[in-house]
Amino acid sequence: MSASDPSAGLAYLRVVRDLVDRLGREGWASLRQAAELVADAHADGRTIHAFGTGHSHMLAEELSYRAGGLAGVRPIVDERLTVHTDAARSTELERDPSIGDALFDAHGFAEGDVLIVASNSGGNAVPSRLAQRARDGGVRVIAITSLGHATSPEARATASIRLHELADVVVDNGGIPGDAAIEIEGFQRRVGPTSTVVGAAIVNAIVVEAVELLVARGIRPDVFVSSNLAGGDDANASLVSAEHETVAEEDRTG
Repeated sequence: MSASDPSAGLAYLRVVRDLVDRLGREGWASLRQAAELVADAHADGRTIHAFGTGHSHMLAEELSYRAGGLAGVRPIVDERLTVHTDAARSTELERDPSIGDALFDAHGFAEGDVLIVASNSGGNAVPSRLAQRARDGGVRVIAITSLGHATSPEARATASIRLHELADVVVDNGGIPGDAAIEIEGFQRRVGPTSTVVGAAIVNAIVVEAVELLVARGIRPDVFVSSNLAGGDDANASLVSAEHETVAEEDRTG
């Protein structure tokens, strides 16, 4: 927060705006590469998997069954790894690499699929292990992370390989170590995390760019419309049915 900012809340909005604007400059090459991987997978009828632990799981859900979003996205959501059941326990579990193995084995990955995995710190074992197993299985991996945090001496020490070292494409969310971006005079802890709002912009930009790439190839991508629009349920019915059939088939053969 600088002297020119009239309030901490406005300072936060400025920081977020600057980070989103940065994606169109410093982050665009990586975003474009990620979109190309997603477009290729969608064109080939492959699955886009999405995963994150803690608050990052929200990015996986943002991609799934979303108005204006691609069909064929399968979020990997394990409630043990989210914060709404037992936050402290989820922090402990996201450091257990065996859970990454179990998720990979259970989820039905296939060669040619894409995995989008979000981890702001890039240092937790579950996302890294899942990414490693996916790449070993012929899945292309897109990482959304903070390189500033992952490479900082302030980052928590970890025995895991950092996520950005495992991915085919790395999209840097530009956040600072610790995520919280705003300092308030008279208060010792920073507030205002940026990874979720910037991460949501990243995943949606990837989808939008992928759709444009597909249309340019003469391919009609499968995209959901809002169920809260007139006719929305009917428009989405075939996509929902196809996704259920795909999940059932993967469950039988995975």
